Amino acid sequence: MWFSLLALTLHSATALVAAAQLALPNPPWLPPDLSEGAKKSNESVPNPQWSTLLGNALYFYEAQRSGELPSTKRVSWRNASTLDDGKSAHVDLSGGYYDAGDFSKQTLPLAFTLMSVCWGATDFGKGYDMANQTAYLDDMLRWGLDWLIQAHPSDSVLYVLVGNKDIENTYWGGDRTIPSPRPVYQINDTAPGTDVAAQTAAAFAACSNLYASRSFDSSSFSTPATLQDKSYADTLLTHAQQLYKFAVNASGGRKVYQKSVPEVAASYASTEYGDDLAIAALFLAWATNDAALYQEAEGYYDKYKLQEDNRLFNWDTKTPGLPVLFSQIAKSNPNVGGNLGKWQDAAEAYFDSIVNNKDSPAFMTTGGLVYFEGNSDDNSINPALNLAMLLRRYSTLTTSSDKKSKYLDFSQKQLDYVLGDNPMSMPYVVGVNPNSPAKPHSALAHGGNDVGEIDTNPEKNTYTLYGAVVGGPDRWDRYFDIRSDWPQAEIALDYNAPLLTLAAMHTLADSKDPFYTTLQAGEYDKVKPDGLPCDAAFPQGCKGPALSKGGKIAMAVVIVVASLIVLGLSAYYVFLLIRNAKEGTV
Repeated sequence: MWFSLLALTLHSATALVAAAQLALPNPPWLPPDLSEGAKKSNESVPNPQWSTLLGNALYFYEAQRSGELPSTKRVSWRNASTLDDGKSAHVDLSGGYYDAGDFSKQTLPLAFTLMSVCWGATDFGKGYDMANQTAYLDDMLRWGLDWLIQAHPSDSVLYVLVGNKDIENTYWGGDRTIPSPRPVYQINDTAPGTDVAAQTAAAFAACSNLYASRSFDSSSFSTPATLQDKSYADTLLTHAQQLYKFAVNASGGRKVYQKSVPEVAASYASTEYGDDLAIAALFLAWATNDAALYQEAEGYYDKYKLQEDNRLFNWDTKTPGLPVLFSQIAKSNPNVGGNLGKWQDAAEAYFDSIVNNKDSPAFMTTGGLVYFEGNSDDNSINPALNLAMLLRRYSTLTTSSDKKSKYLDFSQKQLDYVLGDNPMSMPYVVGVNPNSPAKPHSALAHGGNDVGEIDTNPEKNTYTLYGAVVGGPDRWDRYFDIRSDWPQAEIALDYNAPLLTLAAMHTLADSKDPFYTTLQAGEYDKVKPDGLPCDAAFPQGCKGPALSKGGKIAMAVVIVVASLIVLGLSAYYVFLLIRNAKEGTV
């Protein structure tokens, strides 16, 4: 009985918090047929194709929702699900988002996703306004943030996982028959998780900044998206401050969260926590106008030697984003921020190493995708998009016009690659073009119910998962579009986050269409590789890259031409021998 009363109270509180959210459009915005992505627009600002891409990328999150779905739901094939999450622990953990292609709910990647999206909507918010997507942005953020609020029922308790890997790895089906009960896992004062507590604090703080319209320097691209709500911003800030204090001062000390909750190690084990502390302190410094917090962030950067582990920006490693945020704050308010030049040097040392390919943590594939050895193997598109996003954000802070030009050019090339300017002629976003991935790794969208027949029953996805960014191609630029090939085909909350920011920026400032509008139906089929991938899902395919059908034809032509040349030269040589022999007898 008391659990029901608690759940009712929490639901009522959530309803009160959500009461101020923006009204959703009526009739609702819906993704157009993918054939529309092969058509040129009138190339105006706002660009309708970029606006559609932004809408599609937001729509994806609605397909990932858990819990009791509202009457305003746009994804007709989704149903209420996992309504009893948290019941065993006497806490309401229904709602929120399924993290990826299965049905687990994970706090660390969700918090990173929300932080990234809120940061982007602060810098490029007018793009959402101009695309008429701000109400959907508000809806998407609150669905995640309200769940994080529920997952943080007291100062030193944070639920970090809902689900069981054994169930997740064996159940493949729709949202009506998800196995239950589902276990839940928490960190607390004696069993802490410095990284996940700090990252969640960063998410709350970044989103508080957005809802309070705390924009950065006027030289930024735009003002924040117009979804201001002071009461909600204050609520988010309170949770951010509580979680940051918990991360710093837990009686159990500072440790990565899988030491307290080993169950998270299967999918989201964390490598360190210094970067999480630093980024949380920075967003809180900006939220509270507190120079001491900025200095704490600088202290973490030095203490944990973050510059020595400066590889890529994602849910696990935030380091490349830190000098960018340090610089934004230092330029916007010197009374809060520290030495701007120091952080510009740090940011540009990292960006220059990649852009100029000198002591780089990454290499370029033949087709032009930046590829981080060991990290891009399980999803190649997300690291490239995150880098493109950071380069675009930092471009107003560069120390020279030459660097600005190089950074913008590199960022654009990465985004163009993701949107179809690649050897596969495939935009790696579902449902935006006839050449988009047709078989993303998603139990919800597939419509099958047997993990043993994941690739064959049904062969085609029952539903289109509009807007979902997939893992992406391998180091040889090959994409096989095999549903069970999760490194290439899986979708995830954090994969979409940088695309939102980049699409919003292009909506507000770019009249030129996304690259995929130049791709007509059938382009991917011409170059689709044969054989199997070589990755964690298909180790049996690791026998070197297989040629595509087009590649095999080209190779055959080369062999035939080479053979004809050899035959021709041989015949000519025989002719010379005969002629010389005749001349010798004269």
